[in-house]
Amino acid sequence: MTRIRRLSEGTINRIAAGEVVERPASAVKELVENALDAGARHIDIAIDAGGRDLIRIADDGFGMSAEELMLAVERHATSKLGVDGDGREDLHNIATLGFRGEALPSIGAVARLAIVSRPRNGANAYRISVEGGQVGAVEPAPGKSGTVVEVRDLFYATPARLKFMKSERAEALAVSDVVKRLAMANAETGFTLTSGGRHLLRLEPELPGTSGRLARLGAIMGRDFAENALSIDAVREGVGLSGFAGLPTYNRGTAQMQFLFVNGRPVRDKLIIGAVRGAYADFLARDRHPAVALFVDIDPVDVDVNVHPAKAEVRFRDAGLVRGLIVGALKHALAGAGHRASTTVAGAALGALRPGVAARSFAYSPNVTPPRGLAENGSDWQGAFADLGGHGARVEPAPDLRADAGNGADVARPLGVARGQLHETYVVAQTADGIVIVDQHAAHERLVYERMKKAMETRGVARQLLLIPEVVDLDEAEAARLTARAGELAELGFVLEAFGSGAIIVREVPAIFGKLDVAGLVRDLADDLSELDEALSLKERLEEVCGTIACHGSVRAGRRLTAEEMNALLREMEATPHSGQCNHGRPTYVELKLADIERLFGRR
Repeated sequence: MTRIRRLSEGTINRIAAGEVVERPASAVKELVENALDAGARHIDIAIDAGGRDLIRIADDGFGMSAEELMLAVERHATSKLGVDGDGREDLHNIATLGFRGEALPSIGAVARLAIVSRPRNGANAYRISVEGGQVGAVEPAPGKSGTVVEVRDLFYATPARLKFMKSERAEALAVSDVVKRLAMANAETGFTLTSGGRHLLRLEPELPGTSGRLARLGAIMGRDFAENALSIDAVREGVGLSGFAGLPTYNRGTAQMQFLFVNGRPVRDKLIIGAVRGAYADFLARDRHPAVALFVDIDPVDVDVNVHPAKAEVRFRDAGLVRGLIVGALKHALAGAGHRASTTVAGAALGALRPGVAARSFAYSPNVTPPRGLAENGSDWQGAFADLGGHGARVEPAPDLRADAGNGADVARPLGVARGQLHETYVVAQTADGIVIVDQHAAHERLVYERMKKAMETRGVARQLLLIPEVVDLDEAEAARLTARAGELAELGFVLEAFGSGAIIVREVPAIFGKLDVAGLVRDLADDLSELDEALSLKERLEEVCGTIACHGSVRAGRRLTAEEMNALLREMEATPHSGQCNHGRPTYVELKLADIERLFGRR
């Protein structure tokens, strides 16, 4: 007697359901994706008990006939896979969210499923039910155009799964997160979500185009994001990237506000983590994260969406191309922002002046001690601010907010004209419609840092030859990844080569590092290449040391500046990219509009 036996159909269905329907949010995701694939322009989602007792999804999509209803609840029956030239289903050219034909039969295998549907041009609606895998007959039923899917008693047929469900609140939040991600990717579709009769989400359809997408993102990610977002629009080798990225001063303590969509499909991918981290490395401390929503448009042939049971991950044919596109587009947008800073900075400042309102803290404590000699050499980068030991600041008799008329230009100065200095630390400037307060140390630190970066790009990273080359033992895969990127690392001043099996030898390091734990840095680089496919540890170390030099070589708080020096600082800030924040993500200036100041004093 053989020990191998075939599983029953019911067991097969419940195993398959376990892969597709992990929790109520999984079922909601599959059903909402079906509605979107059916061309729905409005989708209503209702849940009870976090989705365990009831999930009800109604849409105004194409609907289904009686024959299609019967096929829809059969496993691996779908309308979404095209046929290639050889007459076979084409799994390499998937343009829909669903394609496997597993969602409805999987849900029906573990719950009580009922579907009522009517085609858009059909005269009648029909109903079918599935309970614990048992399919009922198709019956006429009342209903309007579109489809209504009801799922009751989820996992009643597999009670062991109920033990692993979280609280009703946690499950409802997971459902809300799924719906929000799908709504972000489909701005022209309206969504409503209710839980226990209480509205959690109500989103009206937005207009096509960039403005509609930003409005939808603002409704979900917050109005502050919409006000502080930079538009992204780039194309490289047939791959398009669009979306919005927050200013560096609009940052968060976690990466939860980073979203990636591929051909309209929400995905979670480590690709975006490394790409965004690399693009913002110049502007944020490592424990701060920007807010971004990025949309990749790529030929379906060049991306595999069939690598994850829940379709939550994708695999690109050329991941390096997509990553490079994301990093390049983000850096281009950040460079175009100039000296712009987040509006939330001014909001926090105004909030601090109101009783009972706490201001947002931008406190940062650097954790890097500069190698000996770096602070002393910082004066080399001071430029026009090398000699600032004059008398106390004086005030101009009247601000001139326009460029000199002699050159024929009439260009407004965004940061205004200096009017004075407070506590020998803060420059106060008057603009056409308010005031600007500049942290002179943070601002000049950024200017010095940008000069250093430009000099390093021009002359390259100076190397220091190790007197005794250092051998670092790794496993073979890590060593192979490092030696494959040896050319890229050499451009950053880090010269290494293979040294037998599972080891590398380091011969040169960037001279700017001073004393360095070579083995520790090599292992960090190996980890970066394994997880993020990017040598971020070395780049961030370079930027960290440059930032420390800039910090020690810039105008210090407590130094008196003359009016000419303060105005020179303002003009250079206007002309320097990224001058709105220092190297740690703190704002370098706060702008208060006259209207806001007048409201504080009750004049408006």
